[in-house]
Amino acid sequence: MGGCRRVGVAVDFSPCSKKALQWAVDNLVRKGDHLILVSVRPEGYYETGEMQLWETTGSPLIPLSDFSNRDNMKKYQVSPDPETLDIVSTASNQKEIVVLMKIFWGDAREKLCESIDSIPLDCLVIGNRGLGKIKRALMGSVSNFVVNNASCPVTVVKSHD
Repeated sequence: MGGCRRVGVAVDFSPCSKKALQWAVDNLVRKGDHLILVSVRPEGYYETGEMQLWETTGSPLIPLSDFSNRDNMKKYQVSPDPETLDIVSTASNQKEIVVLMKIFWGDAREKLCESIDSIPLDCLVIGNRGLGKIKRALMGSVSNFVVNNASCPVTVVKSHD
């Protein structure tokens, strides 16, 4: 195989996920790779729209040109921010990589682990919000769950903000 890897980055467009995305672009992806942004939306009321079709399997892989267009993303109820779009557009041009997005609906812990096998991913990069011990015990840590249950290497990028 010619070195084409599928590098996943969990994104929710928060500062810590942008930091993880930037880290992946700076340190991990190389020419010819596929950078796949994996976004997990909470389950909600979506009786209408295309989300109902992909509730179980997630959306199809969405190319950068489509998820850069706000009108295209309205049907998924996802709105990538300009900073994230700038990071992936620059990486796509400078590193000659393919950038895609896949959206899942449900519990982030479970869906991120499922995405590894369903896409499939060679590795996953995830941000860490830096919850304290009490909040982590009450809410659970998504990154901790993924590290312990993923079937591929997982890199956690800590947020020091």
